[in-house]
Amino acid sequence: MLVYSGNKKKFIDDVSENAIENIILLEFERKLFKRPSKNEVLSWKNSMQYMFKIMIDSDIPQDSGVSIEYVLPLTSKRIDFILTGKDGKNRDTAVIIELKQWSEVTKINKDGIVKTFFSGGEKETNHPSYQAWTYAALIEDYNETVRQEGIRLIPCAYLHNLSSASAINDPFYAAHTRNAPVFISSDAKKFSEFLKKHVKYGDSDNIMYRIEHGRIKPSKGLADSLTSMLTGNQEFLMIDDQKLVYEAAIDLAYKAQKGKKQVLIVEGGPGTGKSVVAINLLVELTKREMNTQYVSKNAAPRAVFAAKLTGTMTKTKINNMFKGSGSYIDTESNFFDALIVDEAHRLNKKSGMYENKGENQVKEIINASRLTIFFLDKNQRVSMNDIGSLEEVEAWASKLGAAICRMDLKSQFRCNGSDGYLAWLDSALQVRDTANTEIDNVDYDFKVFDSPVSLRKEIFQKNAISNRARLVAGYCWRWVSRKDKNVMDIQMPEYEFEAKWNLLADGNLWVISPESVKEIGCIHTCQGLEVDYIGVIIGPDLIVRNGKIIADASKRDARDKTIRGYKKLLKERPKEASRIADNIIKNTYRTLMSRGQKGCYLFCTDQETNEYFSRLIDQARQVREITLEEKYPGLNLRILQAQEAKPYINSVPIYNLKIAAGDFSEYQTTGDFDWVELPEHIRISDGYFVAQVLGESMNRRIPNGSWCLFRENPAGSREGKIVLVQHRDIQDVEQGGHYTVKEYHSDKTDTEDEVWYHSRIILRPKTNALGYKDISLTEDQVRDLRVVGEYVSILS
Repeated sequence: MLVYSGNKKKFIDDVSENAIENIILLEFERKLFKRPSKNEVLSWKNSMQYMFKIMIDSDIPQDSGVSIEYVLPLTSKRIDFILTGKDGKNRDTAVIIELKQWSEVTKINKDGIVKTFFSGGEKETNHPSYQAWTYAALIEDYNETVRQEGIRLIPCAYLHNLSSASAINDPFYAAHTRNAPVFISSDAKKFSEFLKKHVKYGDSDNIMYRIEHGRIKPSKGLADSLTSMLTGNQEFLMIDDQKLVYEAAIDLAYKAQKGKKQVLIVEGGPGTGKSVVAINLLVELTKREMNTQYVSKNAAPRAVFAAKLTGTMTKTKINNMFKGSGSYIDTESNFFDALIVDEAHRLNKKSGMYENKGENQVKEIINASRLTIFFLDKNQRVSMNDIGSLEEVEAWASKLGAAICRMDLKSQFRCNGSDGYLAWLDSALQVRDTANTEIDNVDYDFKVFDSPVSLRKEIFQKNAISNRARLVAGYCWRWVSRKDKNVMDIQMPEYEFEAKWNLLADGNLWVISPESVKEIGCIHTCQGLEVDYIGVIIGPDLIVRNGKIIADASKRDARDKTIRGYKKLLKERPKEASRIADNIIKNTYRTLMSRGQKGCYLFCTDQETNEYFSRLIDQARQVREITLEEKYPGLNLRILQAQEAKPYINSVPIYNLKIAAGDFSEYQTTGDFDWVELPEHIRISDGYFVAQVLGESMNRRIPNGSWCLFRENPAGSREGKIVLVQHRDIQDVEQGGHYTVKEYHSDKTDTEDEVWYHSRIILRPKTNALGYKDISLTEDQVRDLRVVGEYVSILS
């Protein structure tokens, strides 16, 4: 849809007569059936004056085409200004111009994002070069006419009120400004030259008309690109019932092409792979040339899945395929072939920042597409505004004449694949009665901590392995650091604990950003996503009294949008208000406590509540904070806090292993470690680590109880060296085994093929004590042996 169209001469005349904003306004209301804001009309008036000064250049052809407010297909976004014509080689060209009235811009450390003042305050928004480039990419990817007829799209941005280019042209944004150059106030002449370079002759072939009426169809290049991103990506592999849903959805997509509108409702609990199926369908349906988009209310899943798909946190054109649930208010019926709605339980009735736009998101989404796929979990509705229920979807599907198909995802792929943990969690939170009242036999790492400090320390430890551990909490503390970065949001002085909420630096990519483990996340930044270990702080909004879970919405921060309307409802219908608040708060913690793939660690601010969860688990799982002296007895080196450790610069790992200087030790895992400073006379090297040696079998070199420095994976011959060896156990070949320290000798045998193998390895004690013998390992036993490290020296 195009609001204003003409040629250069008409545009110059309309601006000269001070009529341009009224003409755009008239056509805007006539074609888009809505009124723009006063500020938008003012922006037309101002920006078109600046474009007039550029366009008046006599070398810009009089019959070049001018289009204003072109509504992009597949989106509600509009391109401000398009100049069409032919370049010096007589090629059809459309210059896409993003206009901004900004007078100040601040660089921030987010890809493609800047800060500037609009709508009453300083806010983050897309860099105009990124914006213009993605508009061009979207047209190229979906407009068949542009591709087949070779119409060149040249994106750029013009910030006519901006006097300094230092922030907007900062090298940090170079990837975007290279794709779409940005011009500021003093660049008027340069901008004019840019336009003349690309539009040398007039628009004699109705370029904009052909773009506007081109067939909308995804390009093969886009589909191939998506497919290559997905190929081999382990995070998006489908198995079991996920594949059944996937195949059924593809069948329905073809059925919808030929006849009746289709709605597929897929219900599944946390970790059943709803998002995995959704991403696979987005790729496959696009590959089959169907206009498809991934939809979610929360921005975090969209940003994270786009980043995981591309393998980079840099914004790319595939971000165009991930849309918010409020994007379909004005979309014509059946415009899309398929819309895939993830986390559909979070859909709202109204859209927009002030929730004053549209009628009903469920209705608008079903109306916009031939096939709509809703992924639902009723127990993850965590806001009073959430309307995405099975009944709501079915009701609108019936009203809009859609055939309804329902399927379930049941196989559990999160929480260590344990349905038992989720059933126990429902029982523990008193969401529903289940047979799983005990967690003893559940293969899932669940622990209760007696302080937030020890909880955070454990999460830091887990995160050091693969950046897949995070801390989250119920929204019971005000987000004061948003305005004052020096203030901590969550403070518990009785534990000497303080922390900030998330979002300031990492935005919607918080859950995968390397430094975000230092912050506390909330439901909005982790719902629909997962980590290996989740640390959950239950605030005063959920407490236990006499064994009964009590939810109290009044303990949430007053600005928490998830309970907006609660106080009013409490006055009018108190029982209903309490029931809804109870569901929301329990669902919130259920959702938070099921984000960990391997484990969930818990701390409750209320002591009785903490004791309740502690009693629910086996005593062996309860965690008492042990002192460093207990953990590392006899060590006289300093253990660093995770946040001050600089791996292999100021510290090396120290493992809480007990290396036997006798026979092999009992089975131990190496997952738990700290960072320790080395004595000043030792130069730190990559691969160094520290562990304790116990026993007398090496007392001629290593006294019993010594903390020793080792170098991991020693290269070259080990003959005669003192080594730390691991006899691996089948239950965990990566992080566990049986350990001993010995002097290493091997017997090698040559084969006819001129290669050799260990026919025997002898591990010799070096001791004055009696009773120790060589450990001799046969050829078969050698296969399970791994030399973990070479002894370097005694530290303490």
